[in-house]
Amino acid sequence: MPIKSLTIAGAGTLGSQIAFQTAFCGIPVNIWNPHPERATKRLAALKPLYKHDLHATDEQIQAAMDNIKMITNDWDKPFKTDYIIEAVPESMELKEKFYTELMKHVSPDTIIASNSSTFLPSQLVKFVDHPERFLHMHFANHIWIFNAAEIVGTPATKPEVIEEVVDFAKRIKMLPIKLNKENPGYIMNALSIPYLNSALWLWASGVADYQTIDKDWMKASGAPMGPFMSLDAIGLRTAYAISSSQADKNPAAKIIAGKLKAMIDAGHTGALAGEGFYKYPHPAYEDPNFLKP
Repeated sequence: MPIKSLTIAGAGTLGSQIAFQTAFCGIPVNIWNPHPERATKRLAALKPLYKHDLHATDEQIQAAMDNIKMITNDWDKPFKTDYIIEAVPESMELKEKFYTELMKHVSPDTIIASNSSTFLPSQLVKFVDHPERFLHMHFANHIWIFNAAEIVGTPATKPEVIEEVVDFAKRIKMLPIKLNKENPGYIMNALSIPYLNSALWLWASGVADYQTIDKDWMKASGAPMGPFMSLDAIGLRTAYAISSSQADKNPAAKIIAGKLKAMIDAGHTGALAGEGFYKYPHPAYEDPNFLKP
């Protein structure tokens, strides 16, 4: 049976985007977030981006908002749904706490997916009561443009559940990318995280400032964006979560995490906050002379 309704648990950078994209494509959405007002603010910030990038009309934006049926931190209301995508912060402690509570409120027929960037399905499936209906569905930031959805289950996941999620991905205008087995970072992050970590280490260790690193990469590779432009778009909280999760075993990651935390504590969390490495809405890299000698 096709998925007819979705609940997003955690309306951060990606959670809010998944919710809005799904609603924009005509599927009813509930949002569970510990701070509902933050979810409302993030959804509002997406409206001008959809107008600019997709030329969405006011009527389409309003129809999407009408498809968002509730934004709540109440456990009793939002989880009566066909499909739940968990997008809570990248902390094993927080995820275990979330799933432990979720199991008290969810139907055994509901499909549950995690959008986790750093944890594997085999690490999270132990927290759910019906592993045959659990999998991961991972999205890239700015999903309305970079519309790939990486999908992978565990050996216990029923093949028909995978196919239901593949169908759902197509219905919200994603390109479904089915992995044969789990892999740290899926495909996209397995390629991109080492690249971004290298850039962060060059900056954190004082080899060069962030603009110099971006300019060098763009000039030498022909890439349209440098790594710090990408980090601002992703959001520094995500970069910090990844670095801090590696800090106990990796001294370089510990140094990077410390410098990112200082930026986050100052409110410089990325493009959506108005400042990350660059200041927005008119970052320095938009200057026509940015790459000139």
